Amino acid sequence: MADHPEHSAHTPHIVPVWIYVTVWLALVIGTVATWAIAYVDLGSFNIVVALLIACTKASLVILFFMHVFYSTKLVKTIVIGGLGTLMILFFFTLLDLVARGTLYGSRPWIGVPGR
Repeated sequence: MADHPEHSAHTPHIVPVWIYVTVWLALVIGTVATWAIAYVDLGSFNIVVALLIACTKASLVILFFMHVFYSTKLVKTIVIGGLGTLMILFFFTLLDLVARGTLYGSRPWIGVPGR
């Protein structure tokens, strides 16, 4: 078997600095947008917008600063599996929260205290 460079071990990907700067600027803009949306009254839609911004920022950190974007399919599969497990845990937690009030007839999860 001949030694060919294409069969060598995986070499690390070198990310250009402009990508890091662009992602950092996007994170700063996302932080400012999260702060600004807190002062806009969108009703119950405020939490949806804030979570959308937070998920976008988390995705940028995972993809670029943790180098998942340039990793192998195995690493991407493990990350997606971890996020899927987290979503399952959130689902069952919220399911429990919604179902608690049905036993005694009250629903403590409806409404926000103090509003």
